[in-house]
Amino acid sequence: MLPELVETILQYLIFDLHIPAERYVALYAGQARDIQARSLDGASLRFPGNILRPFVSHDGVQGRFRISFDENHKFQAIEKIV
Repeated sequence: MLPELVETILQYLIFDLHIPAERYVALYAGQARDIQARSLDGASLRFPGNILRPFVSHDGVQGRFRISFDENHKFQAIEKIV
């Protein structure tokens, strides 16, 4: 008998971020923890700022991102798409 396969359906939101370096430093300093944004379709989202670390440059964090989460709204992945 084959084990039952469980399919995880990932959902995602696309949003733009423009966080200057000075503001992102507040996350490193512990003055802020979460990022709030609005997706392109108008949904409000909130996530831990530390997931943006791979995308920080000397200008801060800039670009369009896709954040994926599972059916329980648990973070799965984030990628820069533009």
